[in-house]
Amino acid sequence: MPVDLSTKIRDIPDFPKRGIVFKDIMPLLADAEALHETVDQLAEFAEPRKPDLILGAEARGFILGAALAYRLNCGFVAARKPGKLPWRTVSAKYALEYGFDALELHADAIKNGARVLIHDDLLATGGTAKAKVDLVEQLGGEVVGLAFVIELEFLHGREKLDGYDLCSLIKY
Repeated sequence: MPVDLSTKIRDIPDFPKRGIVFKDIMPLLADAEALHETVDQLAEFAEPRKPDLILGAEARGFILGAALAYRLNCGFVAARKPGKLPWRTVSAKYALEYGFDALELHADAIKNGARVLIHDDLLATGGTAKAKVDLVEQLGGEVVGLAFVIELEFLHGREKLDGYDLCSLIKY
């Protein structure tokens, strides 16, 4: 019987600032059965889209994104915070529910025409996800889908991603 993944998410109130309830996936990652179930469910969404690459964002998007790339036998690309990549980069700025940030990719990370599935642990306002879409498209890649563990539906992030295939395993 499949694991109820929502039981493996820990709520941390007032993090990273007052009024935010952080959804912590670390208990899910620490549970072998839940980890396998999560990767299997993400792969079920991703596999028919035939990605060449999985793009995961710093930092939790690296964990399951790399596991998903391994499972699908494709490459993995890391979107990082500014100043973390050692070579020439492209960047995209975005708004968070509690401020602003940016992501960068190496300028040669995605080849023109590459099929890219974007993964992150959480879809909130959609700003981070849209920045990742922008990065992929700046480099000539095709976004074939976006896969999240958690979606905070009340923040309407899905609206910023209209026209893209989306999957969220847990919705709040």
